[in-house]
Amino acid sequence: MEPDPQLAERLERHVRVLSHVIGERSLGEYQHIVKARDYVSSEFKSYGYEVAVQEYRTYGRAFQNLSAERPGRAPEIVLVGAHYDSVAGTPGADDNASGVAVLLELSRRFSQASPGLTLRFAAFATEEPPFFRTSDMGSAQYAKLCRKKGENIKAMIALEMLGFYRDEKGSQTYPPLLNLFYPDAGNFIAVVGDFLSGPLVRRVGEGISSGSSMPVERAALPRLIPGIDFSDHASFWKEGYPAVMVTDTAFYRNPNYHTATDTYEKLDYPRMAELTDGLASAVEALASSGVRS
Repeated sequence: MEPDPQLAERLERHVRVLSHVIGERSLGEYQHIVKARDYVSSEFKSYGYEVAVQEYRTYGRAFQNLSAERPGRAPEIVLVGAHYDSVAGTPGADDNASGVAVLLELSRRFSQASPGLTLRFAAFATEEPPFFRTSDMGSAQYAKLCRKKGENIKAMIALEMLGFYRDEKGSQTYPPLLNLFYPDAGNFIAVVGDFLSGPLVRRVGEGISSGSSMPVERAALPRLIPGIDFSDHASFWKEGYPAVMVTDTAFYRNPNYHTATDTYEKLDYPRMAELTDGLASAVEALASSGVRS
């Protein structure tokens, strides 16, 4: 399958605006988090969505999670999410403007859909330090509210760093021993979950493969493996929801991770477009039938 050049251009525009025009989106650059929030909200609205806002306060500031929803014939929810902040000292092109860009294009793709299950696209405000692994993570605040409201989230997909690829042998590293089972070239996308999310790992991986030519590696692993819980999906695990992370594997591949060199021109937008097509196929399949074991 040939990636859509117009989709690749739109993805690049999203990443460039977030990481270059707006720039670092950290607690120390709070006004840039606000600008990123406004950009995401404006894009959702331009696709015809009403944007729901969840506001919370931490570190003396107000932050907003945003969500756009396409109601389904059933109330169960397939949720796709990405965080729009970046770590201090970096423009955060791959981490995580790339995830937000794909989130926006998926929401555009389904803006006129009539899904079986309800589709929801969520942008989380605070994932990076000093919020990481605390109740102040935007996704932690959001997942807790979903559980309080009794929402039945059948599947959560966290989009975490989606734009960095390398074809050279030795360009991919892993936690101990996993290199024995997975490729040594960083030219694939990974679908990662814990053992309980294994069925969802399989379904998302199959969906990406059915809708694109993007190479996919699937991993349902113990939570003690380093990196397996390094994104917003872990917030949903804590609330008892099945959740997976889709990722280019971050620091196991990308040498620009959490540095000032994580800039937009280093990402591969045709491959991101191919992945977006695959994810659309996965989301459509999940919304049609939920998650089967």
